[in-house]
Amino acid sequence: MSSIIKRLSKRSSKASNDSSAPRSAATYSDLNNPFFTPMPTRRPPPAAAARAPRDAPPPYSAAAAAPYSPADLSSPVQVAEDSPYSFLREFDTVFLIDDSGSMAGRSWRETSAALAAIAPICTTYDADGIDIYFLNHRNPNSPIGGYTNVTTTEVVQTLFQRVRPLGGTPTGTRLNHILKPYLAEVAESMERQAHGHEATVKPLNIIVITDGVPTDDVESVIVTAAKKLDSFGAEPWQVGIQFFQVGREPEAAENLRELDDALGEQYHIRDMVDTVPWGGEEGAQLTAQGLLKVCLGSVVRRLDRRAA
Repeated sequence: MSSIIKRLSKRSSKASNDSSAPRSAATYSDLNNPFFTPMPTRRPPPAAAARAPRDAPPPYSAAAAAPYSPADLSSPVQVAEDSPYSFLREFDTVFLIDDSGSMAGRSWRETSAALAAIAPICTTYDADGIDIYFLNHRNPNSPIGGYTNVTTTEVVQTLFQRVRPLGGTPTGTRLNHILKPYLAEVAESMERQAHGHEATVKPLNIIVITDGVPTDDVESVIVTAAKKLDSFGAEPWQVGIQFFQVGREPEAAENLRELDDALGEQYHIRDMVDTVPWGGEEGAQLTAQGLLKVCLGSVVRRLDRRAA
């Protein structure tokens, strides 16, 4: 898998030479956000400097594998051109946010803080910004109801101020809304390549932030997508789905664990799902490798289950 990272790193380096310098990571401690109390800016010690993309991250420690706390997630993270996050520019990053009724209160505040911390890392290295979808809320100006090309933390905060948690947890339905047009684009690209034309589709990284058990069928959506990608002969990292659990709901944790561990063996399909629990427990720290797992864990399989 190190060869995959080297390949992505080389392509990422070439892309950076052709484009303008990446944006600096935003500092959002002074944002007027009614959902959470801003945390003071913290800079990592020199020993925590980011590695180049060609270097594989070290093994996870118990602390790194532990759930992450709101305080850690709301702290800005420094990023640089030689950071391991730099090959995020090779992916389109989509956040799918659970806005069901059970998310009201603490879970909604924690999710706002989590997205505020994670989104700038993706935005810094993806010139297109990130896309944000909610399970229930729809953007009336978008065909599939999402907010595309989000490039600032201010926009993220505005969305969380406007959207109110309400309704069920139709995770499978919304995943299908995102995956269906994307898979059609991949199929068309593969067809063009088969006829000697240059055609590529940027890999897709979907990060689902949720606190509960879906009220519809997520498994069949993932299995269908994986089978299509296998039939296309798509790259192993073409699509990754990262489930990031907010809260400590045992049933939700078990459900996500099954999606992570069982689908590949049961259906003989590619492993494109990863899950990370986040209980907001005191003392847990979010490390650079932890953020890398959140953003890329389901795409770069080398990082998958590194805590094991």
